[in-house]
Amino acid sequence: MIKAQCIGFLDTPPLWEKEQFDIQQFEFPDLVLHSFQPKSIPGNIRLGHQMEYVFKQLVEYSDAYNIVLYNLPIRQEKNTLGEIDFILKNKITDQLIHVELTYKFYLIDPEILEPIHRLIGPNRRDTFFIKMGKIKHKQFPLLHSEAGAQALANRHIDHLQLEHQCCFKAQLFQPYGSNSVNIGPLNKDCLVGYWLRFDDFNKSEFANAQFYLPTKSEWIIEPNDHVAWKSHVEIMMEINLRLVKERAPMVWLKNANGEFEKLFVVWW
Repeated sequence: MIKAQCIGFLDTPPLWEKEQFDIQQFEFPDLVLHSFQPKSIPGNIRLGHQMEYVFKQLVEYSDAYNIVLYNLPIRQEKNTLGEIDFILKNKITDQLIHVELTYKFYLIDPEILEPIHRLIGPNRRDTFFIKMGKIKHKQFPLLHSEAGAQALANRHIDHLQLEHQCCFKAQLFQPYGSNSVNIGPLNKDCLVGYWLRFDDFNKSEFANAQFYLPTKSEWIIEPNDHVAWKSHVEIMMEINLRLVKERAPMVWLKNANGEFEKLFVVWW
């Protein structure tokens, strides 16, 4: 599972390339994982923290960077103002790079006018636009605040010498039956599946397929045959239980030809 997560992370494209929104996208080094042996990751932490373990191990495995620090909380008296994800040192240029790591699953809502506002979380509790603004206006400036600069100075790092970048990877899901969705300057290679509502999922066109509800840790990996597939009737019952709790599950689908699809069934 851990190596599959690492492969899934590497295979997930960045949400944009180069610089957009005044944020430079981190260019992950090319890696061949034949000899890569990942260390275990705690199973009781949220997916975002799992991705931090994945990122750290992959960067350590690469020849491009050294990790100077990671997960450094910035505190002012008894209050935690935020956390620095990673500071890397380029082995060739010696440039220090502050990297904020984000891995997201977004559904595209075409009813929203502006393309970059269309990306929403499966449960509509977060949006790309808000997350992007937080990175630019809170997480990057944190390192130049009095508390941030002092925390870095204590580790012999000059906050003025840092270059800010973001490793922002995402899987995007467009509305079921949609052929083309405008997502503006974002990377269309991130489109991996679709989303639909329960009534649409209850239609006969899905009746002969097989289904699996991946755990949150499995969301990042590609669907595969090494799971317990269930019928449409069986999975409908499981999905309904989640929707009642206002939780939109990811679903893996295997059609009659053995082809896989990823989708979300939403409650809203």
